[in-house]
Amino acid sequence: MKITVNGKEMDLNWQTAFEVREQIGDPTDIVILNGFQIDQDSPISENDCLSIIRKGIMPNEEELESMMMARHTPNVHKRLKQSKVAIAGLGGLGSNIAVMLARIGVGQLLLVDFDIVEPSNLNRQSFYISHLGLPKTIALKKQLEEINPFIKIETETVKITEENVKQLFNGYDIICEAFDKPDQKSMLINTALELLPNSKIVSGSGMAGYESSNLIKTTNPMKRLYLCGDLENAAKVGRGLMAPRVNICAGHQANMILRLLIGIENI
Repeated sequence: MKITVNGKEMDLNWQTAFEVREQIGDPTDIVILNGFQIDQDSPISENDCLSIIRKGIMPNEEELESMMMARHTPNVHKRLKQSKVAIAGLGGLGSNIAVMLARIGVGQLLLVDFDIVEPSNLNRQSFYISHLGLPKTIALKKQLEEINPFIKIETETVKITEENVKQLFNGYDIICEAFDKPDQKSMLINTALELLPNSKIVSGSGMAGYESSNLIKTTNPMKRLYLCGDLENAAKVGRGLMAPRVNICAGHQANMILRLLIGIENI
């Protein structure tokens, strides 16, 4: 039968996952079958995906990418690898969303921001002390390349305006809006919906402070637009932006992007 082992299609006569491990690995190797790590032997079937991961050994490039994605549902990785997502704004939302999308293997990311990393960013954004003073685009690209070297990362260190939205984001499946200011959010959403009819927009609004996590949700107010957040708790004097709620909202956005990329449009 034909199964995929560590990223390579193989024609095997063995009937169980552990039989395969016995032939090509060691008894202590981790076995992941169709996205799930198994502790007991399990039968295998035609077109199954199997990863045999040896602890402490650096695999070759092809095996490494396969092993990184081994916990994903079969065939999801193939669809994500062909996808293109643009992230507008690399603050608390955008930087954390970019990390999540890199980890799931989205094939091409566009990072757009005009700002530099400064100390107050470190309370919620995915940057480090070593990044202080760097353009956010450059700092985040360096980080993502350490997480997943198998995706394409493009950067634009520019301020997004009505005039350059179409030029920047044309051809991207999804535009992730991750700005701080309401007027900028509105500008990007309205311009993209008008000028880029083939793109979907996933936006964030209302994640400040430390209100209940359960208030944050994903909605679909109109065709091609998805909003994540509680839509109420904007940052203001006495209510700042803090890592937990910002990251929860970022997770909502990243998960909605994932769902859209694999063809699920309902929230």
